[in-house]
Amino acid sequence: MARPLGAAPIAQPPTPEHLAREAAYRVRVAADVARWRERVLKPPGPFDRAARDLQGRVNRIIPEQVHLAVTKAIEGMTRTILTGSDLVAPPPRVGEEMWNRDERAREIVDAYRKTAAVEGGVAGAGGFWLSLADFPALLVIKIKLLFDLCAAYGHRYDRFEERLYILSLFQLAFSGAEHRARVFHDLEDWDARQHPADFEHFDWRAFQQEYRDHIDLAKMAQMIPVVGAPIGAVVNWRLVERLGETAINGYRMRWLAR
Repeated sequence: MARPLGAAPIAQPPTPEHLAREAAYRVRVAADVARWRERVLKPPGPFDRAARDLQGRVNRIIPEQVHLAVTKAIEGMTRTILTGSDLVAPPPRVGEEMWNRDERAREIVDAYRKTAAVEGGVAGAGGFWLSLADFPALLVIKIKLLFDLCAAYGHRYDRFEERLYILSLFQLAFSGAEHRARVFHDLEDWDARQHPADFEHFDWRAFQQEYRDHIDLAKMAQMIPVVGAPIGAVVNWRLVERLGETAINGYRMRWLAR
């Protein structure tokens, strides 16, 4: 009997080959996520503690105008997360296999890395004030990346709990070891737990300070004359790459938990 014109296709049961591929891919993803989890939860070593101490000293000598500019940029980013009015992302990808989602996610990260590198190189070549403008521009790039990855893995970024998850992924990528461990444990079994209905109890102070302490040292080097352009390009590339890796493994972890 012919299927009526315009009717949805009839879902076919998975073949043994498809089930075998899915099982093998799940094993592979589980191994990747386990290695990522080990890196995320690695306790701070002597180098990390020394870098943290250096960052504290750098923060005390950086001009207040720089601190204010970075703080304003981060506050603007949080408002973007809350409203999403100026962010446009593709619709969630429904019914795709995980290997297709991963492939698409890597393509998205690669495109954003290149965009961020160009933006960082231009800002680094432009000196002090243009480098300051790089902070909000890079924030927008990072958040747009997370929205696109959210859609790639089939989640609805217009839901509050998904925006909360996006904020948590952001923290996970750009926090010190102790705070990072707390955020990671909050992300485990995400879909099996209840979540707040608003940001009333969200620790914005920790969010902002951890992010600033994590990237300030690298981004300050972007303001050095002559070498600022290549430093800006490399730093932006690596920061976006780290965020992309964090988000991909975060969404893979949710898939495994199901």
